[in-house]
Amino acid sequence: MKTGILIVIEQRGGEVKRASLEAIAAGLGVAEKLGGGVSAVVIGNDIAATAATLSGTGVEKIYTVEGTHLEAYSTEGWCKAATAAAEASDAGILMVGATTLGRDLAPALAAALEAGYASDCTGLDVENGNLFVTRPVYAGKANARVTCTADILVVGTRPNVFPANVQNDGTGTIESLAADAAEIRAQVTGIAAATKGTKDVSEADAIVAGGRGVGSAEGFAVLEKLAEVLDAAVGASRAVVDLGWRPHSDQVGQTGKVVAPTLYIACGVSGAIQHLAGMRTSKVIVAINKDATAPIFKVADYGIEGDLHEVVPALTEALQTVMQQG
Repeated sequence: MKTGILIVIEQRGGEVKRASLEAIAAGLGVAEKLGGGVSAVVIGNDIAATAATLSGTGVEKIYTVEGTHLEAYSTEGWCKAATAAAEASDAGILMVGATTLGRDLAPALAAALEAGYASDCTGLDVENGNLFVTRPVYAGKANARVTCTADILVVGTRPNVFPANVQNDGTGTIESLAADAAEIRAQVTGIAAATKGTKDVSEADAIVAGGRGVGSAEGFAVLEKLAEVLDAAVGASRAVVDLGWRPHSDQVGQTGKVVAPTLYIACGVSGAIQHLAGMRTSKVIVAINKDATAPIFKVADYGIEGDLHEVVPALTEALQTVMQQG
């Protein structure tokens, strides 16, 4: 396997996503052991300033693929752009943050490059010059440690697992690559912006999640107040999304977003295996449920048996008091 590493950067409005910074840090750690260099590719429109911010992160070269047709993400457009960077860098390992965008892009990129693909990785090790990745399997019940015999490997790194400490004194060079809009058959023509102030659960360091036990869409108001105090995102189970109480972008689980925050507070979440698959690697899990037999208590570090509509407001008030005193 080639030892060069290419990081595919996810950015919106000139802001680099934390998951991409984590991927850079992970890539630099692997490169130290493999001996290869690390480069990055920024895709979009009017991205010169964004590329410049990456020059001091330790990557040796930043490729830019720019065009108005790439401003909004499309699988085909970004795949072609990232493929061009992979060929230019001659990288053997490509890393993509396993966000919603990354989980769509990475397998398409692997197919285009005829590469191996390891999704949602939580660990990276090097042995005898080979990269071994650790990734959850069987809905998070076990971890698999695998390697790849192909010349190229595409790795999706799970957000909030790897540190994002990438600042150093290095200065990477910037190289522009061409992007042919004529070859892109499907393009995004518009994006509906999220509500102002809404946090993305895939990048949040703390999440307050609600399940069917919340009772209604209006019932999430108490969770939103707690999330505001904790500077957390509000998440939801699939049952809640199916009922229309919360948007799909809030869904945590096997068919939603996989998260690994420092703190995960599950309110009225029963703990179905599909939901656990998306959050069981959280560092600290707090469960609030009036059903003492709920499966969520088996994975929780702390459990509170009680009515969430009584417990959550009391917890919010207590936290506010502590923060005011501190």
